[in-house]
Formats: sequence, C-alpha cells, structure tokens
Amino acid sequence: MLKKEIKKILIVRTDRIGDVILSTPVIKNLRLAYPDAHIAFMLRPYTKEIVESNPYLNEIIVYDKNNKHKSIFSSINFCFFLRKKKFDIAFILNPSSRANLITFFAGIPTRVGLNRKMGRFLSHKIEDTKHEGKKHELEYTLDILRATGISATDRQTYFPLKKSSEQKIEALLKNAGIENRGFLVMHPWASCISKRWPKEYFVELIGLLKQKTSLKIIIIDEQKRDFLENLRRENEIIDLSETLSLSDTASLLKQAKLFISNDSGPVHIAASLDIPVISIFGRNDPGLSPKRWMPLGRKSFYLHKGCEEVKCLAHNCKKNFVCLKNITPQEVLEIALSILKAPFEK
Repeated sequence: MLKKEIKKILIVRTDRIGDVILSTPVIKNLRLAYPDAHIAFMLRPYTKEIVESNPYLNEIIVYDKNNKHKSIFSSINFCFFLRKKKFDIAFILNPSSRANLITFFAGIPTRVGLNRKMGRFLSHKIEDTKHEGKKHELEYTLDILRATGISATDRQTYFPLKKSSEQKIEALLKNAGIENRGFLVMHPWASCISKRWPKEYFVELIGLLKQKTSLKIIIIDEQKRDFLENLRRENEIIDLSETLSLSDTASLLKQAKLFISNDSGPVHIAASLDIPVISIFGRNDPGLSPKRWMPLGRKSFYLHKGCEEVKCLAHNCKKNFVCLKNITPQEVLEIALSILKAPFEK
C-alpha cells in the first residue's frame, strides 16, 4: 500500500508496440487515483506515437537504448536527467534490467515492478507469473497497480488519431481509387518466426477474398519482402509497406472494413480503435497463447491450433510450425466473410 502523497509518477514500458498499447489503461487508472499528479511515460522512440496526445498524460520521456542511450555513459547521464525530475514513484511494467537500474540510480524512492531481471533494485517486488498465461497481459499489467492498493478497473486501451495522418491516408486512398471504406488490410509479418502464418497461405487467402468480395486489399509491413513484391504484381494488391508511421497505420485501420494479421502489435491498434480484426496465432506455450495476447476489442477474433508437442519451443520449434500450418486460408476466409456480412451494432 502506498502511504505518502504522490505528486510525480513515472510509468516505464520499454518493449514493443502491442505491449505499450496494452499498458495504456494504466495511464487512465493512475489519473483516476491521482487526479492532480504529474504523470510521465518512459518508452522507446518507435512506440512514442502510441501515447502522444493521451489526455491523461503530462509528459513523454524517450529512452533510446539502441542508439542515443546505448552506452553506459549515456545511460548514466539519463539517470541524472531523471533524478532532476524528482519522481515519487515509478511503475515498471515490463521486467527490464536497465529500467530497474535506471530508476534506482535516478533516486526514485518507490519503484514497483516484477521481481525479475535485477528485481533486487525494486522497492516493491511483485512475483512474475506471466509465463503461466492464466490471464491476459493487460490484467497482469494492471496487477502491478493493484499490488500497491490502486483500484485498476478501467480496461480500455487507447490509441490517438492524428489529423495529419488522417489527411495522409485520405490522400493515399483517393490516389488508389478507394472510396467508402471499400478495402481490408492484411499484415503478413511478425517479430518472431513462430508467429508468422505461411506466406503461401496469405497468397491463397488473397485469392479467395478476391473471388468472394469486391474489396480492395492493402498490405502493410515493417519491411519490404520479395513475396510482397510478387503479391503486388500478381494479385493487384496495394502495398503500403514502409510508407506508414504508427499513427498513419491507425488512421488506415480506422477506415478499413477488416484487418487480418499475424499475432503482432497492429492487431492491438485495431482493437483499440474498435475495428474488426482476425489475428492468427501459433505457439502452444501458456505464456505465449491467445489467452494472454489476443486482441481485446469487441470486434476481435482469433484462430489458434496447437500441436502434439508437450512443450512449445516457440522459435526453436522442431515441428516446422505445424500449429500455424494447421490454420487454413479457408478457415480465415469463413470468419472474414461472416464479419463482412454481419455489421456490428454501434
């Protein structure tokens, strides 16, 4: 339980896109608990747009561990930078040796987080049971607040839309001859090979969707890949890979009829925006499963099949990712068509 008055709060989440989106309810819950406090969010450069314009946040602090703050000297300077801000408490939402050390040496008196990765530098240690996958990542994250006596009841994720991004997407769609939200979006990439549905399945699904619907198909991806070039030439898809920021992606998804993706950060963007999404899951480990990582929107769906292995080895799979291959394009098509034919009530 927190006893003293809290005036300045630091939230730390220095991992990936989906993780940060699933942590946005923390901001609102802290604002509800401390309406007059100064609340800052520390994160990596490429996730900054997720919390920009968040109405419950006062400050964004970027920690660039791969570039600007990579060296020991620059991290020490960053500690001094934080120390001058005189935060009363830090909530470290992902186990991180650097975050635990930085908040300790920044002199933040109360440091709450999971007891992993130099957890001895925390003042309030919480047992890390995420690997058990008994509940969603969002709930595990809110438990860090609850452990200090804060009532964390708001579970709504949040992603702000920018006017500049909306105008950019409007122009891109106009140039592509797309009107009245007449398109769906696919994302055939993921950070780990154990999350990637076979590329030939995406190709087959595109063909099936073109037979069954009149919707244009837009592909987004973090990097250009040969198979995307082939998709664009052979299937008349619109390839926006490498052209969109996170805010641009959000504005694009907001206009889409449907988003189909591997288990990755953009599915949580779509869920935050209340956009229909189908997420494709592999991996059978409880800590990696849909129970922990599925998109949480009311229009969100997922497909997941296990395999006969007792223990999932994730990216070290010895079964050639049969869990992903067991999910067929026809199965994804059937869900997609049911979504497109039955509009959701507002």
